Amino acid sequence: MRHQVKKGMLGRTTAHRRALMRNLVTSFLERERVRTTLAKARSARPIAEKMITLAKRGTLHTRRQALAYITKEEAVKKLFDDIGPRFKERPGGYTRIVKLDRRAGDGAEMAMLELVGTEFKAKTKKKKKDAKKSAAK
Repeated sequence: MRHQVKKGMLGRTTAHRRALMRNLVTSFLERERVRTTLAKARSARPIAEKMITLAKRGTLHTRRQALAYITKEEAVKKLFDDIGPRFKERPGGYTRIVKLDRRAGDGAEMAMLELVGTEFKAKTKKKKKDAKKSAAK
């Protein structure tokens, strides 16, 4: 029985899955938002939240633990200098998964994994100046 087995296998070997998660979490921490499949987002979410929890502590030991998992030093610097202090008072739940449309190629369910507080701002349409000038004449 598979009771309480949370980790998805994603159809990959252990080494491939580990590398995929390391790269996905690194990209997520660099950009604060990443578009991926729903299954990958659900697998990456707990890892990303653990990295943010490490950053909240902010010690040398936790920085080295994060460096052992995250592949880029710039991402760790951003995590500890920017993201960790931002969530200092929050007791958890730093990320959200927003479901998107299905992917055109294979119909896979897509999702956006993003930090809470990084809301999407829709672009506003600019009014054409030429239309105003022609209407005035």
